[in-house]
Amino acid sequence: MKHSFFAKLEPTDKYILICCFVLFSGNGMIVAILGSLLPLISYEHNLSNTVSGSLLSVHQAGMMIALFLFGILPFYFGRKRILLISCGFAVCGFILLIISGNPLWLIAGFLFAGLSRGSVANFCNATVSDVSGGSAGAMNFLHGVFAIGALLAPLFVMFGVGILGDSGWRIGALIMIAYLLFNMILLPKAKLVEFSKEQRHKLSYQFLKKRLVWYHIGAIFFYIAAESTVVGWLVMYFVRSDILSAQYAQILGSILWISIFAGRLTIALLGGRFSKQSILFLTTIGTTVFYVTLLLVRDVWSITLAVIGLGFFMAGIIPTVFASSGKIMKEYPMSLGVMLLIGIVAAILMPLITGILSDSFGLLAGMSAVLVALALLLLFIVLISRSKTEV
Repeated sequence: MKHSFFAKLEPTDKYILICCFVLFSGNGMIVAILGSLLPLISYEHNLSNTVSGSLLSVHQAGMMIALFLFGILPFYFGRKRILLISCGFAVCGFILLIISGNPLWLIAGFLFAGLSRGSVANFCNATVSDVSGGSAGAMNFLHGVFAIGALLAPLFVMFGVGILGDSGWRIGALIMIAYLLFNMILLPKAKLVEFSKEQRHKLSYQFLKKRLVWYHIGAIFFYIAAESTVVGWLVMYFVRSDILSAQYAQILGSILWISIFAGRLTIALLGGRFSKQSILFLTTIGTTVFYVTLLLVRDVWSITLAVIGLGFFMAGIIPTVFASSGKIMKEYPMSLGVMLLIGIVAAILMPLITGILSDSFGLLAGMSAVLVALALLLLFIVLISRSKTEV
């Protein structure tokens, strides 16, 4: 790590990055633990499918609200104060999940967790890009710790259920609360540079007139469209197509996340030796090759290798796109919220499109829609690399 992005930083900046890594791993935990808690909460409180589905929808709504507000509020109240409030929202959200089965309280709990996730995602991506000078390695490490959080959180739930049975999910929620409180202890010591009154004049959407901004938005949209389908439909595809057993398909889901972490760690360590455009081309082409392989092969070992390759190559795309847009985010503080918001729209639309195509033409056709997203992703990466426009 002698020549890594981290080694070149001042101690105060290193501490800020550590805070970002801890915060963003918590975001990964929130994503995964809510998915693990939902069926247990629904069963315990006898929730309808409509209510259960609304909990996930309101969580995404909370993220969307936060992405808008976090681009503005830190200019008036300070980044550190808003971050602490955001972590507090998540703590309150998990407390509500623990103490009440009332659907309104549960909805509030999922909403609060979404507000926290959106705020933290906005802050961490912008801050790591700024502090590291747009390092692809730093951004990949940031998203790598997200994957670690996503891997660890379900273990909290399994630990609690193993002790107390189905009601033991509350132990997992309590562990999550403890981690969030740990974040709130770290933050006050971070020497964040707060926005000045003059910087409030940058609160505009003028960046939407820049073609380079739209190239990055397009890349983010189509990557997240592809990723959301891969992560959301992979297990279902193998099981419903009778290609793999349900148990092994679930194992492949975990293998995918491990490969994603390995890919992000690799780029974090070695990415500084290559240009961002080279990394984007290599990872996008690698993702496409392994995804096509995944759809074509049928034996277990070939599928497993394809999943490992797919996770490894897709891992570095979105962090590197964010790193490539570092100048945009620094010049226009509102831009990151818009990029992430459009990513959420992609995450909502693409799995729905996959489902419609699967019902009409079969699962293979639905999963093949990802290839269209990957082709368009590659197109926007070409546009980014060819653009000489400075923001």
